[in-house]
This record gives sequence, structure tokens and C-alpha cells, in this order.
Amino acid sequence: MFQIFSVKNTVDFLRHAMPISVMSMILVIASFVSLGVQGINWGLDFTGGTVVEMEFSAPVDLSALRAKMTSAEAEGAVVQNFGSSRDILVRLPVRETLKSDVQVAAVLAAAQTIDSAVIQKRVEFVGPQVGKQLAEQGGLAVIVALICILIYVSFRFEWRLAAGSVAALAHDVIVTLGVFSVLQLEFDLTVLAGLLTVVGYSLNDTIVVYDRIRENFLKMRKGSPIEVVNTSITQTMSRTVITTGTTLVTVIALFLKGGTMIHGFATALLLGIFVGTYSSIFVASYLAVKLGINREHMLPVEIEKEGADQPAMMP
Repeated sequence: MFQIFSVKNTVDFLRHAMPISVMSMILVIASFVSLGVQGINWGLDFTGGTVVEMEFSAPVDLSALRAKMTSAEAEGAVVQNFGSSRDILVRLPVRETLKSDVQVAAVLAAAQTIDSAVIQKRVEFVGPQVGKQLAEQGGLAVIVALICILIYVSFRFEWRLAAGSVAALAHDVIVTLGVFSVLQLEFDLTVLAGLLTVVGYSLNDTIVVYDRIRENFLKMRKGSPIEVVNTSITQTMSRTVITTGTTLVTVIALFLKGGTMIHGFATALLLGIFVGTYSSIFVASYLAVKLGINREHMLPVEIEKEGADQPAMMP
């Protein structure tokens, strides 16, 4: 229905696969180096800290509120809107020399200099040990997701295609983490949710291409693996463009207008969509070709029936 390419004008995508694969390897290595040297800028969800929610009687200028929090007790406070422009959320890091009650009192005192009618709605404390457990469980969730995807794709397709899909997904996660590490963007639970969403989004793109590759291997009996893969990517390109375009419209809206609370989630999705789209086309399919995928691997296994090799009985 959405196909705008035909076999006659097939685009030779794999001609560019080698330089793009080299670029991907450089990005992955650079990501590992940055993760090892700079690490990740963990948010309070993982490092622990105190969260203070306040309600003001009128909209508040965040810059003015931050300027008031100059005391040592409020050092490192992260100020952001929470829902409306009157609701403010302040995140305070763990300070070994200070109790959280003292930090909360300093924040409330700074807020009262702007609005004496400010209301403290809630205070929550996340201990460092809980944050460490969240970080470990989050990493474990990504690893388990990749393993389950490997098993699923192996059963549905063939191990060469499964290896290509998991390599592409790992590539997407590592490069996205690398960007967060290089730019030292805050990594919280919303970013982790964005990473898991990227895994699912990229897998969906890859499965669509793989389905077409399997069909074309059975239809194009004389086509080489490279011709079959190029034809399959070309035939699914219109679907990829439409899906990516409509998804980007939503994600860009979240990135620009979604507010501070989901800014990290939108950033992870925005990076993941770009990285995941090109990895589904070049990394996953190209690796399957390099692993030697061919038509014989797509043919269903023939099951011999009992007695099929016996000569027929004469009446």
C-alpha cells in the first residue's frame, strides 16, 4: 500500500554499509571510552537525595528561585516545574554532613523570600543504597531485554538474522548512552524508560526488514544475498520513512514542550530513533550478509514421512 519503490529502481544501500559500519564502530568505541572516563551523570533517582514539592500562589520564575538558593544547605539543588508553572519540584543531592531536614528548611526559606504563601506539599527521601539498586536493576532490565529478543528472533527467523538484530540493538543502546556520557546529560528513570522504548522501536524496524528479506529470498530464486537485501530495504523504505516521520513529530513536540520532567525521556527517544533507523538498515542487515545468510537458510525444513523411501507396493 505504501510501497513507492519497485525492484526496477532498487537502491544499493549495502554499497554504503561498509563506511557506515566503520563509523558505527568508531561511535561504539568512543562511547565506551567516554563511559569509562567520564561515566554517566546519574540523576537523584540513582544517586539518592531529597525531593521537595512546593505550590506557589502565582507562577514562579525558575531563574529567580534558583538565584535565591545560594546557601550552603541548598547547594546542588535542581529546580524545575512540576505540572503547572505554580508547582515547583526541587531535587537535593545527598550530603553526608547535612541532614535532609536542614536542606528542606533552606529550600523552603528561599522560596518564602519570593512568595510568603508558598505551601510545602511533600518531601521524599531516596537513600543512596536504593539508588544503587535501581541502577543495577535498570542495567539488568536492558540486558534481559536483549537476551529475550535474541531468543525470540532466533525462533522466528534464523540465527544469522538474530545476531544482526541484537548487534544493532546493542549498538543503539551503547551509542545513546555514549551521547549522554559525552554531554553529561542527567540520566534518571525516565531516560532508562526511553532506552527500553528505543530497543522496542528499533526491533520493530528490524523485524519489518527481516520479514521482507525472508519473503524475497523465496521469491528471487536467482538473486544474490546482497540483491535480495537491497531489494527488501528498498521495498520497506517508504514504511520506514512514514513511521519515523510521524514518530519524530510526537517526540520533537515532547522534547520542546514536554517540560523538564520528561525532557530526558524525549532526548533518549530522539537519539534512539535516528540511531535505530540507520542501524536497522545498515548494521543489522549488513551483519547478516557478512555472516553468510542465503536462500537455503530461509527454506522450511523438510520432514521425511515414515515409509516415504520405500518402493510402492504393486497391486
